[in-house]
Amino acid sequence: MIDTHAHLDALDGEAADALARARTAGVTRVIAIGSGLDSCRATLEIAEREVGVFAALGLHPHQAGEVGEEDVEQLRELLSHPKAVAVGEAGLDYYRDYAPRDRQLEAFHAQAALAVDLGKPLVVHSRAADNETVAVLTALPKGARVVLHCFSSPGLLGPALDHDWYVSFAGNVTYPNAEELRTAAARVPSGRLLAETDSPYLAPQPVRGRRNEPANVVHTLAALAEVRGVERAELERTVDANALAVFGLP
Repeated sequence: MIDTHAHLDALDGEAADALARARTAGVTRVIAIGSGLDSCRATLEIAEREVGVFAALGLHPHQAGEVGEEDVEQLRELLSHPKAVAVGEAGLDYYRDYAPRDRQLEAFHAQAALAVDLGKPLVVHSRAADNETVAVLTALPKGARVVLHCFSSPGLLGPALDHDWYVSFAGNVTYPNAEELRTAAARVPSGRLLAETDSPYLAPQPVRGRRNEPANVVHTLAALAEVRGVERAELERTVDANALAVFGLP
């Protein structure tokens, strides 16, 4: 199994222990997320130490107010690391609005262009910004790989289906009031479905209230299998194959 989105550097120095528990649970690969240059460097250090850990490196929309051209160039350098497999998470967050919206758009455009230039997938954060997110993504060249991380906006499902974007579900799909997300999960083509934890956030329902970690992706996979009417083992194989394809993992 694979957890396609985990902030391992946010686990208070306990990434190694969390990864050991993940392997015990059968989760042998993790895409670790760098959010900001310092986080990206810390994430690469973890990836270098740990077998089965790869990195997606980006500048989060919350940080966009402080992002300049130099930061994007430093990100480009970090993405040359052999274990860096994706750009992101990058995107727009008009719900929190921690950064000016024009700066968020600038940073998103810059990282989208970087992903295209480097031939890497773009991992997208989008919250309360459906139309603006779609405008950026539909302007990408045909064949660009897009992953909608922690899918939580049914309004993005239509564009995702139309443009063959990958759709990744996190622990919130297991919550009792998340019927819309489960309905969306049932509609995603099997070849475009991914699962993640977004550790240490959004612990799935069976462990809700605790700090999340990669081992808990098994709960999200179980919920997705149920809503799609397939065996969990079959869904695990599907998600693994999709992750290998989109991230180009060895």
